Amino acid sequence: MSSGTALNPYVMAQQQFDRIADLLELGQAVRALLRQPMREHHISIPVRMDNGEVHVFRGFRVQHNDALGPCKGGIRFHPEETADSIRALSMWMTWKCAVVGIPLGGAKGGVICDPYRLSAREQEGICRGWVRQLAKDVGPQCDVPAPDIMTDSVHMLWMLDEFEAIHGGRYPGFITGKPVGMGGSLGRTEATGYGIIYVLREALKEKGLAIADTCAAVQGFGNVAQHAIELYEKMGGRVTTVSCWDQTACSAFAVRHKDRIDLEQLRTITDRFGGIDAQQAQELGYELIPGSEWLSDDVDILIPAAMENQITAATVDRISPRVRFVIEGANGPTTPDADKELGKRGIVTIPDFLANAGGVTCSYFEQVQSNINFFWPHEVVLGRLDTTMTNAFRSVSDLAQSRNLSLRDAAYVIAVDRVARACKDRGWV
Repeated sequence: MSSGTALNPYVMAQQQFDRIADLLELGQAVRALLRQPMREHHISIPVRMDNGEVHVFRGFRVQHNDALGPCKGGIRFHPEETADSIRALSMWMTWKCAVVGIPLGGAKGGVICDPYRLSAREQEGICRGWVRQLAKDVGPQCDVPAPDIMTDSVHMLWMLDEFEAIHGGRYPGFITGKPVGMGGSLGRTEATGYGIIYVLREALKEKGLAIADTCAAVQGFGNVAQHAIELYEKMGGRVTTVSCWDQTACSAFAVRHKDRIDLEQLRTITDRFGGIDAQQAQELGYELIPGSEWLSDDVDILIPAAMENQITAATVDRISPRVRFVIEGANGPTTPDADKELGKRGIVTIPDFLANAGGVTCSYFEQVQSNINFFWPHEVVLGRLDTTMTNAFRSVSDLAQSRNLSLRDAAYVIAVDRVARACKDRGWV
């Protein structure tokens, strides 16, 4: 991840906030409070590796704001993680919870590590060490973690077990994304990806389009991307290109099919982190192309569902004239300069903290279920998710049309206003 100001996600998040603060005419005190995190934890996690040596991993937990409720946000394991990316993500989580109307604040966590190069035992050591360092500062009443990039339900269960061992009780509401049967919610695995498509469906309806009449290119092939593709195809859409990370070559590549990808076929040659086996894909008839080429596909819809800063001033011109929608499955995939250019071209951009809020919405459902020890059927979870995402999109779209705003600005206005009002009502500013 670039450390340069132009692509620094935290600088980008603050710039986005500053624009909306001006629109809302927020006072200086509330601007100062919301422009940066309320609390940050930088931790060192010593882990004895399989070779007997001790390696110290750097970790983070950033709590941006909890005016609306306990903080909520994932924990990502990534070799290029930075404090600034975690700060930005924590801020975006605050707006994400606010825009869909769930009573939670924003946080984010991470560890600088590469799970590809760590054994299961070493990863368990990182998980338990992260909790040991932060056990007094997280919990069901103050900050509830969840999975993120390269973490999953197994990591969450290790963390829950460590938290419960430290505090001497059972606290399933401490963390979400747990395995079903251990306090996890049905529907959680597909929630983020499905939420993207629920919102996309509504956006297409407003333009008089049906999903069945569109095709898309997707960046990423992890859990979010796979489930977005799954529901998109169930609704009749067609995906022609997906990109992923080649761990061996340490670079991205994409697979393209002239008609449509076969999701279930690709899943059989994909590792648990979303890495597709390039050789097997080629043998199955897919064209291998550079990872950045997904952006140039001749499709109606682009779904960036991987990392930050993927559509930039340097890459936006490569987008096909055919593209009419960009729906941000990833956090912060579009830089402000590129966002302006997309607007000039008439491309509808559905912002990340609305589009991918299905995950945190279902995490909230899991948190509620864990705390009351009563669990809902799969169809109930997905039905409530659909309703929440649909209502959130309609509120954002209505405001955008009534005030002549972009969807991103309208979503920000709703979210920032809700958080600012909560801060004022609590007497903080």
